Amino acid sequence: MISSNDFRPGVSIELDGAVWRVVEFLHVKPGKGSAFVRTKLKNVQTGSVLERNFRAGETVPQAVLEKSTMQHTYKDADDYVFMDMETYEENRLSAAQIGDRVKYLKEGMEVNVVRWNTQVMEVELPNSVVLEVIQTDPGVKGDTATGGTKPAIVETGAQVMVPLFISIGERIKVDTRTDSYLGRE
Repeated sequence: MISSNDFRPGVSIELDGAVWRVVEFLHVKPGKGSAFVRTKLKNVQTGSVLERNFRAGETVPQAVLEKSTMQHTYKDADDYVFMDMETYEENRLSAAQIGDRVKYLKEGMEVNVVRWNTQVMEVELPNSVVLEVIQTDPGVKGDTATGGTKPAIVETGAQVMVPLFISIGERIKVDTRTDSYLGRE
């Protein structure tokens, strides 16, 4: 159990049979009445956001999340096969379980798999990955770093906006959280 006074961004709680992560919180002490904590919660599975007030000092169950490091070994039909780096057991996850981050997943990549009650909640990729550009419009003489951007398709199939001077075959660094170009590798 965790008290509403101990809420911080990133804390996970169980609410209505689901896991919610605290995104924002604010302790409110109105002039009349008792104090309360105004929170913005995000459902870990669905991504939906909920605003809810808790009485100051109210206790709620804290979600016990297990995080394990796994390596993506290969794709088998619609499943992605991961190997646990400690036990060497294979686990299969669907694209739905991985979520939209599947577009940056490549073989050999180590990820953190977060589970709650043996159910996969999310797959955490590294903050940045290095990928090869396989398709983009050709660069033209005079393209500069401060000019503009163009779409590029990387080896995993994801589309990233890159500067005009990037060409096919170059390796670029991409931020997996914001889908943005970070630089050449």
